[in-house]
Amino acid sequence: MIVYPAIDLRGGRCVRLLRGDLRAETVFAQDPAKAARRWALEGAQWLHVVNLDGALGQSGASNLRALERILAEIDLPVQFGGGLRTAADVDRILDMGVARAILGTVAVRHPQVVEEALAQHGADRVSVAIDARGGHVAVRGWTDTLLVEATELARQMSALGVKRVVYTDIERDGMLVGVNVDAAVRLAAISGLSVIASGGVASLEDIRALKEHVRDGIEGVVIGMALYRGAIQLPEALRIAQGE
Repeated sequence: MIVYPAIDLRGGRCVRLLRGDLRAETVFAQDPAKAARRWALEGAQWLHVVNLDGALGQSGASNLRALERILAEIDLPVQFGGGLRTAADVDRILDMGVARAILGTVAVRHPQVVEEALAQHGADRVSVAIDARGGHVAVRGWTDTLLVEATELARQMSALGVKRVVYTDIERDGMLVGVNVDAAVRLAAISGLSVIASGGVASLEDIRALKEHVRDGIEGVVIGMALYRGAIQLPEALRIAQGE
């Protein structure tokens, strides 16, 4: 199972939010590349980077510059999402050196963009974020909650050829209350997709609980607040995820 340290970008800085609330922001690094270097030194195999401004439909230029610095300084594969609305956006990000693009809002609004990106780059380089509040999909930086159920969107994406999704339980994100293992496993079972679980990871027990379901489709876990607050030490999480 792969552990993805999270680097959320807002205004060119590395921040964490509580349940996606922009009013509840904590800045953990003025230079996100500093955070990336830390996780690389501690043994990370991947990084999970999100353009929060882009996800909200705002200018994310400073975040893209931060992404460029991360890619230039850190020799690790990066999966990146937030504000990717067109196939051209995906092309540009992958051309920058990102290993995997994550499509969010556009997967709901314009699924043909997902299909086009998959045809151009393949399912290993294009994935989808499914962010859920109460089991329903939320889009535009989690500001709009739709009637579409997360499991239904997962089925639709599977039918298009998507192989993996990043599933986030919004109500738990940043709250250090424990990851929603049951929901992640259910999503994998219903859709047949590989799932990277996100939101609420609080302790090594969460890593152990997810690791038990690798055969059920749990492929990875995104850890944010728990790493930045010191509740989890990355080397320990990696040891558990890779088999203790």
